[in-house]
Amino acid sequence: MPQPSDTILTRLMTLHPKVIDLTLDRVERLLVALGHPERALPPVIHIAGTNGKGSTLAMLRAGMEASGKRVHAYTSPHLARFHERIRLAGAIIPEPMLAALLDECEAANLGQPITFFEITTCAAFLGFARTAADYTLLEVGLGGRLDATNVVAQPALTIITPVSIDHQQYLGETLPEIAGEKAGILKRGVACIVGPQQPEALAVIEARAARLGAPLCVHGQHWHAFEERGRLVFQDETGLLDLPLPNLPGPHQIENAGAALAALRHLGFDGSACEAAVTRAEWPARMQRLTRGPLVEAAPKAELWLDGGHNPAGGQAIATTLARLPRRPTHLIVGMLNTKDIAGYMRPLAGQAATLTAVSIPGEPNTLSADATMAAARAAGIPASTAESVLAAVRALVAAEPRARILICGSLYLAGGVLRENG
Repeated sequence: MPQPSDTILTRLMTLHPKVIDLTLDRVERLLVALGHPERALPPVIHIAGTNGKGSTLAMLRAGMEASGKRVHAYTSPHLARFHERIRLAGAIIPEPMLAALLDECEAANLGQPITFFEITTCAAFLGFARTAADYTLLEVGLGGRLDATNVVAQPALTIITPVSIDHQQYLGETLPEIAGEKAGILKRGVACIVGPQQPEALAVIEARAARLGAPLCVHGQHWHAFEERGRLVFQDETGLLDLPLPNLPGPHQIENAGAALAALRHLGFDGSACEAAVTRAEWPARMQRLTRGPLVEAAPKAELWLDGGHNPAGGQAIATTLARLPRRPTHLIVGMLNTKDIAGYMRPLAGQAATLTAVSIPGEPNTLSADATMAAARAAGIPASTAESVLAAVRALVAAEPRARILICGSLYLAGGVLRENG
């Protein structure tokens, strides 16, 4: 009988000296040993991009499931527990099955070097191949071209959400270089839905698609999505949809919804599936309103929000969302990783934040210190201080202003910790 999944996962982290080492050699070797589960997946929709991958996937899943389809989904990172990364036919993978799959992959790997993401991706593929479903939604972990998910030879469809600067140490310093890595998921003859892009990123995607004969369905050319009179209007070559605004908050979700709707229409789903995509999607830590748990109990009259965005585009999305909310001083509680562009993240928030309280991320070796985060906030013009923890920061803020609007943000790792502790 396999050990608990947590025990196996801890052991799998030791199989490679690096957390990230982009290549397909190791994952392809293990998939051979496992009998090529990646060749037996239900039709795959493969999603790359810098921001919006997860939200787009969540909307796709909501639309498909509302139409009675069974849908596998693979996302990363997880927030509260690893099991969230793997959904089998709509349900989070049960512990006994996860432990058994991880055990099987560990045995087949024979102790050879492989990264944690690579071996757990193989476990997901094994589970997907053995469980009946209509579709498989695969979110790229990092980049695209050399990401462990990029082993499916013939997906049903690919999607590239907005590309921006992030993970430069792995993907390249310039937007065209990063777009080239994301465009690595394009496959010969397979259509790709392209979300809003800066011109230099779109040029790279279009050039690769032309080489591969991959038809593109591009935002602003083949489809449009915009807000009009409190509704979401979507238009493509087959007609117009007039839908409610996305239930995921923030103006940027209009664009993510557009990509999901373009994909659903391409796959032949009807208007009811499209409406469900925008009204039923669930995606925690993306401008999520907290309504229960110790943090809410510590601030019963306050408005508490949580967001995991962590790059300049994420900071801009938060700022735009805050600007749309009813006017009220907003106090940020921020913890970030030391690998992120903190100045770029802070810049758009300066106009929306009354104060910022900096924290370090508990249990995260790559956390930026609270002092460094405070210094970056002050450099961006935001009045800032530090606190020992998120809870301490919340208590201090509501002691001064009981009805404060408080947004906890800066990292998915911080958001995951908040969700674990807050139930």
